[in-house]
Amino acid sequence: MRTRAVSYCVFALSACLALSACGGSSNSLPGPGSTSSSGPSRHKAGTPIQHIVLLIQENRTFNNVFAQFPGATGTTTGLERVKKGGKWKQQTIALSQVPLEDNKNLNHLYVSYLTAYDGGKMDAFNQIIFQVTGKPEKALPYQYVRQSDVQPYWDMATQYGLANAMFSTQGSGSFTAHQDLIRGGTSIGSDVSLIDDPTANAAWGCDSPAGTKTSLITTGLKFEKAVGPFPCTDRFPYSSYSYTTLADLFDSAGVTWKYYVPAFKRNTSSALWNAFDVIASVRNGSEWGTNVNWPETNIFSDLTSGKLAQMSWVIPDSYNSDHPGYPSDTGPSWVTSVVNAVGQSSYWNSTAIIVVWDDWGGFYDSVAPPGQDNQGGPGFRVPMIVISPYVPANEISQTTYGFGSIIKYIEDTFKLSCIGTTDCSSTSIVDMFNYNQSKRKFKAFNSKYSRTYFLHHKPSGMPVDTE
Repeated sequence: MRTRAVSYCVFALSACLALSACGGSSNSLPGPGSTSSSGPSRHKAGTPIQHIVLLIQENRTFNNVFAQFPGATGTTTGLERVKKGGKWKQQTIALSQVPLEDNKNLNHLYVSYLTAYDGGKMDAFNQIIFQVTGKPEKALPYQYVRQSDVQPYWDMATQYGLANAMFSTQGSGSFTAHQDLIRGGTSIGSDVSLIDDPTANAAWGCDSPAGTKTSLITTGLKFEKAVGPFPCTDRFPYSSYSYTTLADLFDSAGVTWKYYVPAFKRNTSSALWNAFDVIASVRNGSEWGTNVNWPETNIFSDLTSGKLAQMSWVIPDSYNSDHPGYPSDTGPSWVTSVVNAVGQSSYWNSTAIIVVWDDWGGFYDSVAPPGQDNQGGPGFRVPMIVISPYVPANEISQTTYGFGSIIKYIEDTFKLSCIGTTDCSSTSIVDMFNYNQSKRKFKAFNSKYSRTYFLHHKPSGMPVDTE
């Protein structure tokens, strides 16, 4: 197994601090002074990558999926904050091993992130308030998924690359995370960023009902709930500030792109996870229904017919997303079906596949985010798997990444400018690749459900949640 040392960098809007893990040295990442084995020897002039496929799954911390993955920073015990004798104390708690199917959707909004973070001590997940009961969640966040339920993810991470230090851009939920994955941040003005979710759950964007508000992080990390603008860019009040996305860069440079998403309908996950519903020029223009493309299973026919765009986002149906709160275990099979479809297509030798989870979902993780910036982040660790003919086998990257690292890799691959969010200061995920190695032949991954299942299964039509 190849394990590379951590790279200390700026990936957000503030200086990066040394990573540390709570709960003992077994959870610690390499310290300052470590060096990285990646460098010029790995990357020849130019890149063989002509296509990028970004699959976005939902609401899991790194530890929740990879707690016992060999060589990774994981743990089966955690820290909780309890009151004894009138004083707050820190104590150890065993994590529960649970099935992927989970009927509890935990609180993972900004206030919950701050509670769990506890100034970097990562010991107050038990103090998060459960929205269903209005009481502390106690042991609920302290769990990890049994390996057999996520075996395809473990197989992909073993055969290709796993990021051990990927942090979401903001300590919040899916609305901001999906924005971060098309532009690297949610800033709408100087020291003003969107955070948490719009007040309406029918849609998160231009299709939201009239009167919908957003919440903000403003100067000094002030959280302002439900005072922000309607979640559509033509309503943002800072007319001098450009809410640029990768789509703008692609259109200017002639780079083809598609955003595969379940058929758009209010009150369903497609209306909540569709990041481009926020972008007025896309929602109200010719790219809606073409570049923003549904259903998400269209990626299979595009691969077969030779119509894969240079950049593809793939957004799953609720039941196939790994999202807690649904009685479904199909997420790993959904991802496997897409990965296998790419690997068995004519695009394999020119493609990078990135699988990432959008936010922490309220689950425990032992590793504190590096520093804090002015937009409510970085958030907690989430898993990221990178699959390509040019990714060495059995490699765990210890480089500190944020979602801006993915955006930067996309920009660099297609020779685009920097948007100006976290992408400008992020370390690209390019160091997970070795463009000089011989192209690796693809071997299909096994999974419980086949591609045929997803092509013929009726869409769930289920709304995601309020976070």
